[in-house]
Amino acid sequence: MSSSENIAALENVSKHYPSRDGRSVVRAVDGVSLTIRRGETFGLVGESGSGKSTLGRMLLRLIPPTSGRVLANGEDITALPERALRARRRDMQIVFQDPYASLDPRMTAGAIIAEPLDVHRIGDRASRAVKVRELLDLVGLDTSAATRYPHEFSGGQRQRIGIARAIATEPKLIVLDEPVSALDLSIQSQILNLLMDLKAKLRLTYLFISHDLAVINHMSDRIGVMYLGRMVEMGNAARLLADPKHPYTEALLSAVPSLGLGKDRSRIILSGDPPSPENLPQGCRFHPRCRLVVNRCRSVEPMAVGTASGDRTECHLASY
Repeated sequence: MSSSENIAALENVSKHYPSRDGRSVVRAVDGVSLTIRRGETFGLVGESGSGKSTLGRMLLRLIPPTSGRVLANGEDITALPERALRARRRDMQIVFQDPYASLDPRMTAGAIIAEPLDVHRIGDRASRAVKVRELLDLVGLDTSAATRYPHEFSGGQRQRIGIARAIATEPKLIVLDEPVSALDLSIQSQILNLLMDLKAKLRLTYLFISHDLAVINHMSDRIGVMYLGRMVEMGNAARLLADPKHPYTEALLSAVPSLGLGKDRSRIILSGDPPSPENLPQGCRFHPRCRLVVNRCRSVEPMAVGTASGDRTECHLASY
């Protein structure tokens, strides 16, 4: 696949933070590479603290990587100055997890949705007002909502406002960071269906971040599985969900019996909590919790094995 077909990419990116006491380093993301193909939904899944949200924010250059490169439409934006980066951000937007915390309570819904148009100097005041009404209709809200404040809406309605704000500049890529996890189950499906409809209508590309494999299964074309800052498995969604190659992926899938993939799996209970990113285990990071661990796992970090189509797994025991 040529670089022109990739809307965004990360090349061996890492994000390290100093620990609170300054004596060690927290490896939030550690040497991850991925590409987001034009028109696809790439699902990113893993436990809390695995580095999913950090990865998404680096993709948008909301936070700079410690090392590695960030590419947008084939252009290296890793070290772009703020002025040049702002122009690129018109094409890259984000929808946050908490639809209330991400909206300014002092602004009306119309002002919130119009803000990206103001920042990027798109149109004049009259045309922006028309655009806001169009966006409200597109996300399923009445145009009268433009004059109301965030506290006057339900959680699902607030997330629709956040989505309208994200699509206002007609971006090519949207990072969806746990966009339904704060919503009631009855509302989640409505928002997911809205996102799928908008993707088709507007030809969008998504990075969809979630800890919920049922949601990832519903939304994704390809899936990446993160564990302790590493992408331990990546590949076609149907293949990965039906035939996981990494023991961690297999354990995650075993906890979601409702996927309906036609294959019964015994529940795999992971022992203990993930190790601290300040004190990573030697060898494979998953080995302290892995039921298939062998001596090599305890001392040698696994290299990725994979296929020509892009499926890959970081596990000594994996084969395709």
